[in-house]
Amino acid sequence: MQTRIGRKNVTKTILKNAPIVVRAYDLLEWDGDDIRESPLEKRRKQLKELYENTKESIPPFQLSDVVEAADWKVLANLREQSRSLMAEGFMIKRKNSTYQVGRKRGDWWKWKVDPLTIDGVLINAQRGTGRRSGLYTDYTFAVWDEYNGSQRLVPFAKAYSGLTDDEIRKVDAFVKRNTREKFGPVRSVNPELVFEIAFEGIQRSSRHKSGVALRFPRILRWRLDKSAEDANTLVELRELLDLYGNN
Repeated sequence: MQTRIGRKNVTKTILKNAPIVVRAYDLLEWDGDDIRESPLEKRRKQLKELYENTKESIPPFQLSDVVEAADWKVLANLREQSRSLMAEGFMIKRKNSTYQVGRKRGDWWKWKVDPLTIDGVLINAQRGTGRRSGLYTDYTFAVWDEYNGSQRLVPFAKAYSGLTDDEIRKVDAFVKRNTREKFGPVRSVNPELVFEIAFEGIQRSSRHKSGVALRFPRILRWRLDKSAEDANTLVELRELLDLYGNN
């Protein structure tokens, strides 16, 4: 989607290289009636009927797959393939469940794969928004890379979630005490703090200095046990790309 955002005219090349389809997972209305309270099994049957009747006239319309497994072990093995499919894992739903919004629990579950992780150094910070507008909560992280015989820090991800309120206040105080330069709302800081960054996927990117783009990066924990010199390297990040990337 990034190649389409902000464009008034989408070229044939973009249409070819970044096609978009509609993939349906559920049906909320049928013949003008709200069916969100109907069992999932019934909604799914009606969705499949809709798909069969329209798939020829609306080629980009796809029906989501239902995963079948004989037992939990088989399902667990299938779940481990999620990252190669650019997915986080499985959504598990009771067949008799209604359509639910928000974070209700009981009938629907997200069964995610364990995230990939890398240790990065905090190099930039920016104030947050809303109740966080007075604190530096949006961070840029970097890994080490060898350049002209010496080590330099190369940014690889931005993240703003994962820390507790107490940790945020401590990092905010660090940023204010250790600012090196200011670039508009962004402050560069002394490269001292290390954080473990979790992410769901990794792929090559010519738009980033590191050459990679991460999917859903967030802070997993503050590595108080590590100094900046102990953070990971760009070589190690690219090894994750070779193992798990979608190139």
